[in-house]
Amino acid sequence: MAAPQVVPVQTPDTDEVPEAERPWVTIVWNDPVNLMSYVTWVFQKLFGYSREKAEKLMLDVHHKGKAVVSSGARELMEHDASRLHAYGLWATVDKS
Repeated sequence: MAAPQVVPVQTPDTDEVPEAERPWVTIVWNDPVNLMSYVTWVFQKLFGYSREKAEKLMLDVHHKGKAVVSSGARELMEHDASRLHAYGLWATVDKS
C-alpha cells in the first residue's frame, strides 16, 4: 500500500479583513464655519483626546478635508456622529 500524499495547503497572503468584520468609522469633514480651536476643543471634550491628538486630527480635517475621529461598532459611530452634529460639526459614518 502506498502512503497517502500530503499536499501543503496554500493560504493567500492577505491583510484584508472580511467586510463583515471591518469596523465602522466616524469621519469629520472640513467646513468653512468652525474655528480650528473650536474643533480641537470638541475633539478633546467628546473623545477625551489629548490636546496634541485633537490638534493633529483638526489639522487633518483642515488640510486633508477630513479625519477619522473614532472607530468601532456602527451604532457607536452613529452616536459619535450625532454628538458631533450637536456641536455643529459635519460628520458621517462609513466602513473603514
